[in-house]
Amino acid sequence: MQNKRIVITGGPGTGKSSVISNLESKGHYCFHEISRQITLEAQEQGIDQLFLDDPLLFSEKLLEARIKQHQNAREPSRKLVFLDRGIPDVVAYMDYFGTTYPSKFRDACTDHKYNRVFLMPPWDEIYTTDNERYESFEQAQNIYEYLKKAYITFGYQPIEVPKQSIENRSDFILNNLDI
Repeated sequence: MQNKRIVITGGPGTGKSSVISNLESKGHYCFHEISRQITLEAQEQGIDQLFLDDPLLFSEKLLEARIKQHQNAREPSRKLVFLDRGIPDVVAYMDYFGTTYPSKFRDACTDHKYNRVFLMPPWDEIYTTDNERYESFEQAQNIYEYLKKAYITFGYQPIEVPKQSIENRSDFILNNLDI
């Protein structure tokens, strides 16, 4: 029996990581967002914002890491695996920024499928910026639209998660896994 890979996505600052942490605290296996790790590694090498300095290189590193997460999520002993963002997020962000990219990015979205996608909407009341999250709330809203479009383009029907407490959002996701 194959396990189920569930993506939780949305624009920056929508509570994805908090919900992933909550699901993990309930005993679910989760893969955390990896773009911050890539950004921090670049900063250690003297590149302040790799995504801004070389968006294609950043996206290639991100694509490679997300494909690895997808492959690692296939571990048969795990019934459900939650991922903080998926491979189509890479394409959505490059489309948002107008970055030209090779077909391997779209191919990866087609070749590595998820079972369910949950989309966290922009939420002004919880939105904050930090060293790795530099987008304005208005930009976050636009990114959300690109994410939604990317997942639909690759055949998904994203389920929007209501703006509620972390616990209620986690329960909503768990209660909508009819796969």
